[in-house]
Amino acid sequence: MKLLLAEDTRDLNRALSAVLTHEKYEVDSVFDGAEALEHLQKNSYDGVILDIMMPKMSGLEVLSAIRKINITTPVLLLTAKAEIDDRVAGLDAGADDYLTKPFAMKELLARVRSMTRRRTEYSKKDLQFEDIMLNAESFELSAQNTVRLSIKEFELMQTLILNAGRPLGTQYLLDHVWAKEPEANDATVWLYISYLRGKLQAVDSKAMIEGSRSGDFVLTA
Repeated sequence: MKLLLAEDTRDLNRALSAVLTHEKYEVDSVFDGAEALEHLQKNSYDGVILDIMMPKMSGLEVLSAIRKINITTPVLLLTAKAEIDDRVAGLDAGADDYLTKPFAMKELLARVRSMTRRRTEYSKKDLQFEDIMLNAESFELSAQNTVRLSIKEFELMQTLILNAGRPLGTQYLLDHVWAKEPEANDATVWLYISYLRGKLQAVDSKAMIEGSRSGDFVLTA
């Protein structure tokens, strides 16, 4: 699974990155809120670990910004003991959990596992369409090259492959891919369609996702 870690204390950032990497997470590490927001706008993640007190933009500002643009990635806030009001504000703004400093690494890992727990409904079978292969175990999309997908990217690509050649409306995708996320909307679907289009280009596939922002997306080759 791919995580974004935003923590401005460099020693803690390095320690957390090392522990998470040892636990087989792929980690993008940043040191301020502005950089965190930039990464979240460009990439898809399975979870975000976000310190509240950061330079340039606070964790709460980053959280508010991504929720406004319909990025529904789970967020774990790191807070200081004195930041009770910020914890409440963070949960109100759409954070999924918070952890108070100082904390034990075992507790952090438990919170991350809970936050990023994979849904069990998806098919465990590998899928193929034209020149692309979707690996259900590694969440990798392959053609001429290979890239790893986030959970939500995987679920969306799986749905598109299983319905290849059939136009799927935005509401259909919301009902099947985001059924347990009532905050997701049309813009959320469009965002992840854009992510997948970029991944198809990255693997140099002949397959493409046709359709406009208004919906009716179809996987073709």
